[in-house]
Amino acid sequence: MRALDGRVAIVTGAGRGIGREHALLFAREGAMVVVNDRGGATDGTGSDRAPARQVVDEIIDAGGRAVANTDDVADWEGSRRLVDTAIEEFGTLHALVNNAGILRDRMVVNMTEDDWDAVVRVHLKGHFLPTKWAARYWREQSKAGTPVAASVINTTSTSGLFGNAGQTNYGAAKSGIATFTTICQMELGRYGVRCNAIAPAARTRLTEDLMSDHGNVRQADDGFDPSSPSNISPFVAYLATEDCPIEGRTFFVQGRNVHLIQPWAVVDTISTDHQWTIAELQRSAARLADVQFDLANPIESLDL
Repeated sequence: MRALDGRVAIVTGAGRGIGREHALLFAREGAMVVVNDRGGATDGTGSDRAPARQVVDEIIDAGGRAVANTDDVADWEGSRRLVDTAIEEFGTLHALVNNAGILRDRMVVNMTEDDWDAVVRVHLKGHFLPTKWAARYWREQSKAGTPVAASVINTTSTSGLFGNAGQTNYGAAKSGIATFTTICQMELGRYGVRCNAIAPAARTRLTEDLMSDHGNVRQADDGFDPSSPSNISPFVAYLATEDCPIEGRTFFVQGRNVHLIQPWAVVDTISTDHQWTIAELQRSAARLADVQFDLANPIESLDL
């Protein structure tokens, strides 16, 4: 039996790159897949139905089941149609992989309002809306007495978890997605829904410039390509399996490694038995500038 036999999944941004690999692996593992992609450029402009259709054709040619959807995940009605497509075509929904995204990198002093709005819209709102409509469906199923074993896998980024200059829009949205995931788990766990997030590192249209900045990626002696987008999908598929026990967690996934990310934590404290004065803070709080954070930032050790 394959890991996802009988499961129905939506994968957004599945026409190319990491999303495409998700869709193909899900189908190979037995899932029925809604392949969502508007087919736009990396900055979100334009549209093209071909990428989603091509992935669907590849899945069907290999004996799988899939349907294309080109709705805008950040549009209220479009995202509802996306979820309805899965239910109408395959009878139910078990997994939602929110992966669609764009980039418009600028230093904050040069960033335009449209640069900010477009990136936050696609990433943050584009995670919220499909999750909302999927969650409404799962809540209805749960309240009707139908057992639910559903999974939401969101896509955050090291830019959101650790920061990256030139990406205030992208990083802010991706940080928001990590927190969105945590809170969704608090709210949706009661209905049988597991919510997790991954921060992937792989070679895609969105990361080509980053990869080139670091030079050529070195393959392992056994021919393994650490930057292949196909490396990300097995862990995502595992999170989508019916009996996966993981919930409310965020992971950094790259090559052969899966890193569990610790969320915000208190690392030091100053206290007083009365309201602070500025003079007292000048004496007591200055040392907080020297507190060292053990971030264990995995991006710093990437073999790029």
